Amino acid sequence: MTAPRGPHEHERREAPVIVVGVDPRGGSRPAVGWAADEAARRGVPLHLVLTVPVLHDLPHGSRRHRVADSAHRAALRTEGAEVLADESAWVSAAHGGLPVTTELLDGGPAAVLCGCSHRALMIVLGSRRLGRSAELFSSSSVTVPVSARASCPVAVVADEPRTPRGPAHLVVGIDGSEPSRAALAFALEEAQLLGASVRAVWVWPHPRVPLGDLLPENLVALVGGPAGDEAAAAGERHRLLAAAVAGWPEKYPGVPFTGHVLRGHPVEELALASHDALAVVVGRRGHGGYTGMRLGSVVHGLLQRAECPVVTVPEPAG
Repeated sequence: MTAPRGPHEHERREAPVIVVGVDPRGGSRPAVGWAADEAARRGVPLHLVLTVPVLHDLPHGSRRHRVADSAHRAALRTEGAEVLADESAWVSAAHGGLPVTTELLDGGPAAVLCGCSHRALMIVLGSRRLGRSAELFSSSSVTVPVSARASCPVAVVADEPRTPRGPAHLVVGIDGSEPSRAALAFALEEAQLLGASVRAVWVWPHPRVPLGDLLPENLVALVGGPAGDEAAAAGERHRLLAAAVAGWPEKYPGVPFTGHVLRGHPVEELALASHDALAVVVGRRGHGGYTGMRLGSVVHGLLQRAECPVVTVPEPAG
C-alpha cells in the first residue's frame, strides 16, 4: 500500500485505472467485486481508495480535544489500512492476475474521489440504500456528489449483482442530448465487453396538465395531448429516438441493439426496465440531469429503485 498522501497528489496518476471507493464501515464488497470484474474485462489495474477526514480544530481550541481527535484519526487510519488490505487480498484471490493497488488519502470522500476521476476510466461506489432523505442529507453520502461532479463515468453498485433471468442486456436512457449520446457510447462498449445487448429507452413523460387548449396543434403532436394525437406523438418520439442513436449501433455490429419509447416518468420507467438488466446507463450535463430534470431527481431516484448497477456518464469535454 502506498503511503497516505494529500487530497490532490493522486491526480498525478497517469495510467488508466478503475477506481473503487472503499467504505471503512463495511459493505463495499459488492462494489469492489463489480469493479474488479470490470477492470479484468478492460485489462486495466484496480485502484482501491479509502479516505480519512482531515483534522479540524474543535470549538474553543481545546488542546485536549485536538489530541483526542488526533488519536481518533490515527485509529481510523489504522482501521482503514486494514480494510484496504482485506479488500485487496480478496480481489487478488478472485483475480490472480489483476494488478491491485490501494491508497489511504486525507480528505472528504466525495472531493477525493472526484479528484481521482481525472485519471480514472471509471469510479465504482457502493450504496447503502438509506432512503431518499437519509441518503441525500447524510454526511457520509458520496454517491450523489461524485455522480454529479466526476470527470469519468461513475457506477453505483448497491447489492450483489444478480444473474438476469433473460438474455444479458444493458439499458441506456436516451433523450437526444449530447450526454445521452455519451451514455449510449459507453453502453455499447460495455455490452461488447460483456457479450450483451443494448436496449435504448426514450421516456416520454405524461403532461402535467391537459395540453389540447394550451399549445399550437403541431406542438401538441410532439408532447402528446388529446387521445387522437397520441399516435402522431408516439411516432414523433420514435423518430427522435432513431435520430438520436443514428450511426452508433453500426459502430458495434456485434452488439444486438433495440430502441424503445416508453410513456411515463423517467425514474419509474428506467427502474422498471432495470429489473433484468446488467446495468442502467444515463448521461448527465456539466452539473446535472436528464432533460429538464436535476441530477438528483433522476440518478438519485434510480439509486433508490433500480435493480441493477447505475452508471452515470458525464457530458463529453469541450
